[in-house]
Amino acid sequence: METKDILQDAVEQGSSDIFIVAGRPVTYKINGNLVVCGDNALMPDETEKMVRDIYDLAGRRNPAPAINEGDDDFSFALKGVSRFRVSAYKQRGSLAAVIRVVNFDLPDPTTLGIPQTVLNLSSRTKGLILVTGPAGSGKSTTLACLINKINNERCGHIITLEDPLEYLHRHNLSIVSQREIDSDTVSYIHALRASLRQSPDVILLGEMRDSETINVAMTAAETGHLVISTLHTLGAASTIDRIIDAFPPNQQHQIRIQLSMALQAVISQQLVPTADNREVPAFEIMIANNAVRNMIRESKIHQIDTVIHSSASDGMVAMDASLLDLYKKGIISGKDAVLYSSNQEMMSKRIDGR
Repeated sequence: METKDILQDAVEQGSSDIFIVAGRPVTYKINGNLVVCGDNALMPDETEKMVRDIYDLAGRRNPAPAINEGDDDFSFALKGVSRFRVSAYKQRGSLAAVIRVVNFDLPDPTTLGIPQTVLNLSSRTKGLILVTGPAGSGKSTTLACLINKINNERCGHIITLEDPLEYLHRHNLSIVSQREIDSDTVSYIHALRASLRQSPDVILLGEMRDSETINVAMTAAETGHLVISTLHTLGAASTIDRIIDAFPPNQQHQIRIQLSMALQAVISQQLVPTADNREVPAFEIMIANNAVRNMIRESKIHQIDTVIHSSASDGMVAMDASLLDLYKKGIISGKDAVLYSSNQEMMSKRIDGR
């Protein structure tokens, strides 16, 4: 098949990702499983041709970054098919790519299983909301649902800074400015600083990559803007530790104080295989109440998990409680509930009724 036909076939089969790597046939990821497309393993010259085809489909984008530097990220759309997020790279000296399929339509949070507590965070008008989890856990989808809800329910200026752009938002009650790193601006930090002069009400920051970006994001959150961002961590406690540890020891006390005032919530998520061969998200939800803010200030981060477990009435949910609920509903197996839990011994006892 031609490269364009492969992309279309992947969309029709419900793939989330497409792998183009030498030594293996084109492979789709469907509901978390790898499905081989075709019988013949790709040779390096074939993967190079396919990757170059993708650059052509993306408006004749220059493949030099992937060829010369070994990595390149970008997104593009095929009319009538889908949007795609591409990570092109070199492996064993040959070009390869992993392509994420991104639907044109914005996701339906109810269908995806995103809790109403998470969606209700869209009503916050200032502070810092973090959506965390491993790569491929659906963070971008959760962000898109939050931005879409804000766009549909209140007037304002929403600025998204992403690398690359995934979901496209139409102007609704809000004005939505979507900026792609490299294409529209040189870096996250440059765009973030500039956004503060662009009358923003909401800033979506694709990723907080370093202490400088974190610092500016917290300043924006403290000064009356709602900042929504992501980190590749799992769990509120490890997320807060990651932010603080990004700074030198002599700055960490001040950062703890700033973070305790700015933080509104940490949403952690992971995708878990279901009994009917799909994937479903499990969530940990931490809302920054007075107890959490005091623990951040006093460097008692290890106690936050206890607050989450005891604060269900405030809308907080522990990851293991979310997994147990999915198991009790028959959505996931007991084996996977244990495998994805943070305390596997305790989860085993709960499932066995001990």
